[in-house]
Amino acid sequence: MEAVFKLDPMLKRDCFELLELKLSKLLLMNDSQYPWFILVPKRTGIEDIYQLDWQDQQQLLNESSALSEILMQAFTGRKMNVAALGNMCSQLHVHHVVRFENDCAWPKPVWGYSPAIAYTEYEINALKTKLLPPLKKVLMPEC
Repeated sequence: MEAVFKLDPMLKRDCFELLELKLSKLLLMNDSQYPWFILVPKRTGIEDIYQLDWQDQQQLLNESSALSEILMQAFTGRKMNVAALGNMCSQLHVHHVVRFENDCAWPKPVWGYSPAIAYTEYEINALKTKLLPPLKKVLMPEC
């Protein structure tokens, strides 16, 4: 019997859950300084991409690529940073951060650069209104 997937407490604390995709949970990092989203494959005991089976690796790549394209179109960013670090939170999660030449950390990494600035409820609702329709259309076409 496969263990029930649970989101790591650190991710649960620092993020908002947006969507359940075929493989992953889509999260929004609660830092309004950057459009920062995270894909978390719903598999237990996985810390690195190579530990996923081949089909899940392909699905993660599909979800990540589609998410990246939608975010770059929505935010007209300069660069899309995609990374799976896992040094602080070992549960496999893939960061997607839209970067701009005028963001506060450019060109350095966003991790630990400055304290997070939480989203307001209005900002979260505006993001959901802007992003959920195209995300659902591409990442959840059966809906």
